[in-house]
Amino acid sequence: MLQLQINEKIFLQTLSARYAGDLYKITDNSREYLKEWLPWLDHIQSEEDSLTFIRNSLEAYIDFKEIVAGIFYEGNLVGIIGFNRIDQINKIASIGYWLSESMQGKGIVTQSVSAFIQYGFKHLAFNRIEIRVATENKRSRAIPERLGFTKEGIIREAEKLYGTYVDHVLYSMLAREWDEKK
Repeated sequence: MLQLQINEKIFLQTLSARYAGDLYKITDNSREYLKEWLPWLDHIQSEEDSLTFIRNSLEAYIDFKEIVAGIFYEGNLVGIIGFNRIDQINKIASIGYWLSESMQGKGIVTQSVSAFIQYGFKHLAFNRIEIRVATENKRSRAIPERLGFTKEGIIREAEKLYGTYVDHVLYSMLAREWDEKK
């Protein structure tokens, strides 16, 4: 299972069933905040729903279809990061992330995404990592921009958010570019 220590306060770890309650709590406490940009909030209505998410994530991890980890800050679960789509043939992965509303503004996501990218390129031998973000989600767009990703363009009506389609910005980083930046 995955465990990445980022610094003395932040680590990433594959979630197990014992975190279902914590995951549901942070999801529910940040529900309205997260709902602006995440389409799945209506499907998480109980601790059991969070447990189902964790179990599905572990199955996908075993099949190397996705890798999902909890973001922990000072020992507490505060968010999720993952390679949501993995193309094994072409060595491409797409990163997604979210953080509870109360933990915003501490650099947690930027540090987590940076460590996850390093892990993807160095340990999983990905050639390309993508981040897709709703065009109007300025806080989330700041992450790939801060990390030096290339903005490739706009994917029109890429996601349906509660009855409305939103466009996404596609960002990418290649392994050789990441090596040059580090």
